[in-house]
Amino acid sequence: MKIKLVLFFAIFFLLLCQPAYAGTPLETIRINVNSVLEILRDPSLQGKDKIELKKKKLRTVYYDMFNEVELSRRSLSRNWRRFDAVQQEEFVRLFHQLLENTYAERILAYKNEKIVFDRESFHSPTQAEVFTRVITASAEIPINYRLILTGGNWRVYDVIIENISLVQNYRTQFNEILSRNSPENLLEILRKKVKEP
Repeated sequence: MKIKLVLFFAIFFLLLCQPAYAGTPLETIRINVNSVLEILRDPSLQGKDKIELKKKKLRTVYYDMFNEVELSRRSLSRNWRRFDAVQQEEFVRLFHQLLENTYAERILAYKNEKIVFDRESFHSPTQAEVFTRVITASAEIPINYRLILTGGNWRVYDVIIENISLVQNYRTQFNEILSRNSPENLLEILRKKVKEP
């Protein structure tokens, strides 16, 4: 249950951010997360008949903010090289669909949790980590965003919640599958997963 909650918050902030800009990593996260909250709170996007429209808006900003290739590459780790270019492209697409299918309903159920933006730390000139906290009615959850500078913009490639990394979590699962299966087998598993209701 705790892992599911952690992954929910990870996906919540990874998937739903406005386009990045070349400010500091902390500024980027603050502006983007606040923009996400505006979308989720928008009165014109409330109600069951607006769910698909809200998902569409969130999907659009996800593509602008999130470094899908970096997340996918790190989630596969050394196995990334086992995939040819066409397979890599399909994996990136299927992985995004898997994340969206898994967490969309939980994301849309957001209930005005408070976000505190604490600080940023640079690991290198092109990699940084931003430390934030989500304050709920019953808990305070630390969330660290890992970002990479790509094309002049800071983009998120991993989220660590209570010391649990989204990338590491999926890497463990994918490595286990690929230890006894081919890249094509993993792609087939993902194809079936994303088609499930």
